[in-house]
Amino acid sequence: MNIASLLQGIASFAWMAVIGVFAAIFMRTSRNQPVKGLSTAVVVLLVAAVLLTSASASIVFIEPDELAVVVTVIGGKGIRSETLTAGLHWIVPFAERVERYSILNQTYTMSSVQDEGQLASEDSIQVRTKDGQQVYIDASVIYAVDPLKAIDLYRTWRFVYEDGLVRPQARGVIRDVASQYGVEEIVSSKRTEMQLAITEELTRILLANNLVLRDFVLRNIRFSDEYALAVEQKQIAEQQAQQAKFVVESKKQEAEQARQVAQGQADAAVIAATGAADARLIESQAEARANQLLSQSLTPTLLQYQYILKLAPGVQTIFIPSGNQFILPLPDTTAP
Repeated sequence: MNIASLLQGIASFAWMAVIGVFAAIFMRTSRNQPVKGLSTAVVVLLVAAVLLTSASASIVFIEPDELAVVVTVIGGKGIRSETLTAGLHWIVPFAERVERYSILNQTYTMSSVQDEGQLASEDSIQVRTKDGQQVYIDASVIYAVDPLKAIDLYRTWRFVYEDGLVRPQARGVIRDVASQYGVEEIVSSKRTEMQLAITEELTRILLANNLVLRDFVLRNIRFSDEYALAVEQKQIAEQQAQQAKFVVESKKQEAEQARQVAQGQADAAVIAATGAADARLIESQAEARANQLLSQSLTPTLLQYQYILKLAPGVQTIFIPSGNQFILPLPDTTAP
């Protein structure tokens, strides 16, 4: 509770006391009882009530989120040249009064959703696009009173600037800007551009009327039922086309994969055949080399020795009569 409210409370209590004393005087008078002491009390209380009322009327406390315009009968201008900011201020009682403005951000919403906007009923903006389609736009305008121009705002709009300025101007600007775009542009490629154009135009209009635009929010864009159905059918067709394309690509990949597998098998067979042929060639070359080395190592003595060994594995000694021929002819070692 600030001091201004406290003084108003005390003044109200004083006036109630005055009324109570007057009632007591009336009752005592009706009973022919003396009222001398009560007369003095009523005078004191009356003076105190008047003084307290005057003091409470001359003290004004402005909240931190407010500013005030002082309307005055002094000086002939009707309004003080400066506003009152947060804090305690003095005004001339009964000759001046304050009109308070909130300096907080304020939001005005226009929506098709019930109870979402300032109006309880459907309040979206109907727009005819460049290509003749009907769309419904939900939007919010976030704005604030310009502290430096509050006096001019009071002179021109008083406190009806929301319904008299913000709402009609916002709806008009949204219609004008959106009508310059096609429906496909609004919902996709140029939505941001459209929102920026609306913001710039609203900023200019509100600034000219002593308000500051904080932000413009494009909440939702809704189509007519016919167009929404056409868009849905188009999306279904596009999805089906994408699915068919995906199937074709899958088949192509499967075919390519099968081709690569077959090619790999063929390459593997060629490599295996080449390896077998190379191995056989190496083996043949090794056998030929071994035979060559073997033929070079054979001598007549070695052949006779090997021949004797093959006669009987267990024979260690052979006796031959003197002057008789060997029982078996020795191998001919002179043959080429």
